[in-house]
Amino acid sequence: MLQTMDVDGRVGMVDCVLSENKEKWLESMIQIKNRVIGNNKQKDQIIHQGVIPRLLQWIIDEDIPVELRTESAIVLGSLAKGTSENISCLVDSGCVAVLLKGLSSNNVKFIEACLRCLRTIFLSENSPLDQIYEQDVTVVPHLINILSKSFCTQECITTIFSNCCKTAEHQNALSRNGAIAALAPLLCSSSYKVQMPTLKCFAVLCYENETVSKATATATYNGESIPNLLLRLLSRDKPSEMQMAAAKCLTYLCRGGAIPTHCPTIQNKTLSTLIRMCKKDRTLEENVEGAETLAYLTEADANLQNLASISDHIIKTLADYLRYTSVQQINTRSTNRKVINWSNELKQAAFRAFASLGANDEDIRKKIIETENLMEHIVGGMTCNDVKVQMGAVRCLHSLSRSVQQLRTTFQDHTVWKPLMNLMTNGSEELLPVTSSTLCNLLLEFSPGRERPTSESARLSVNQKNKACLEAGAINLLAKLTARSEGDLKLNGIWGLMNMAFQADLSVKIHIVDTIGTEQLFRLLSDPDPGVLMKTLGLIRNLLAGRTDIDHLMKVYGSQIMQAVVFILEGDHVVEIKEQTLCILTNAV
Repeated sequence: MLQTMDVDGRVGMVDCVLSENKEKWLESMIQIKNRVIGNNKQKDQIIHQGVIPRLLQWIIDEDIPVELRTESAIVLGSLAKGTSENISCLVDSGCVAVLLKGLSSNNVKFIEACLRCLRTIFLSENSPLDQIYEQDVTVVPHLINILSKSFCTQECITTIFSNCCKTAEHQNALSRNGAIAALAPLLCSSSYKVQMPTLKCFAVLCYENETVSKATATATYNGESIPNLLLRLLSRDKPSEMQMAAAKCLTYLCRGGAIPTHCPTIQNKTLSTLIRMCKKDRTLEENVEGAETLAYLTEADANLQNLASISDHIIKTLADYLRYTSVQQINTRSTNRKVINWSNELKQAAFRAFASLGANDEDIRKKIIETENLMEHIVGGMTCNDVKVQMGAVRCLHSLSRSVQQLRTTFQDHTVWKPLMNLMTNGSEELLPVTSSTLCNLLLEFSPGRERPTSESARLSVNQKNKACLEAGAINLLAKLTARSEGDLKLNGIWGLMNMAFQADLSVKIHIVDTIGTEQLFRLLSDPDPGVLMKTLGLIRNLLAGRTDIDHLMKVYGSQIMQAVVFILEGDHVVEIKEQTLCILTNAV
């Protein structure tokens, strides 16, 4: 039950708002607005007094004076800037739907008040995206239609779009409703507060979406293409964070196939901007974002990897990320209330960049591996409790493990497989594809039966690793992967077993067959994925190597093997698969 009075006058204001005394409504709303600004305690108290339904009622009632409706939207916006619980109360009360309906008004100030509240709500982590795309199909086109009404509408709507575009369906919906053409002029806005969310909006629109990327790259404003407009914003006289945002947009357009990697815009401008963002004279956000975007840009192109690796000492710069201490760095510009572990953020960004730069070239991998204590940092990253750091470390390890030379030298001196196996067993599910791929590479050298080193100490070291790798359950882990429905995991499982079987002792081969089971092994020979079939044949071929091993395995499994060989030879398969099958047949007989 509401109290009737309070020494600070708050209850009196609430009583007036909830009463039918229309003459007191506006005055009381202004008083409430002044009380709740910047005061979370007052916000909580106002919400608990049950004011939200009354404000929503006024906003939706067109007979209420627009000034009062505007003040109501302003108060709701102030309440939204409180705690996450405040936002949940607003969303649960139906605030978003009411404010979206309010945008149909002809009063610009009222529209702006509604948009400012909506922007705050959609900046939160649990924003109700369905109310933008699903509940009313007119919402997106209407937002685009009112985009140009004022700087405020431009700033708010671009911010809403940039935070509500999470999936390909969202990207396509915005593009389909004319977002690209509507946003293009805003890149030339005189307002920084409009340009920045517009850049972020183009970035999320184009990310991993080939269709939208190509539509963006071919769109023009005042006769200039959007890539050219973005190129202007890379200029060094622009704010640093604007350069970073424009570089990210161009990166996404490039990865979306809309701009070729050999284009000067990418090679000379975008790449150099991203490398510059990794320097110590930039903020921590730009350091992390620069390295992450550099990793994404160079990930699939060997020429960009080579160009980046020799640009402005980037490998040394990224190596410094791994040794970050707070006193070394320019202050962050973030106003985010969430405490950020910048050491972890920088580490995962550096690992990701190293992984991309070293993806194809042996010389680049050698430069990266020569980074001081890199392998210790990678091992430390895999044992970190931050999943992003774990993922970055494993990606880096996976990239470096493509080097046979490094597998036989640097990797032999570090027990990288121990934390790797632990991540496969106890880590996040999202880590499995890359951890299992990395294990496949490591097993090329750690596999039992590999040619032994000449020195006794080295021989013991390798034997210990081989034994420990088996005892840690590598065969069991890989065999389980072969039964997974995900094609990449299944392939990695059979690939790893194939590597383990290569030149292995008979006891290891028997262990592999007993663990995977003949039923599962021959089931894989019927898999529709040619890659899985090819690796399964490779496993069988490696199992049937060595006269003694062949005699033993054929004695036990000969009939099943011969049936499988005949089945494949009679099937409709590519030449490479039949060649592999004939090799098995040759060994078996």
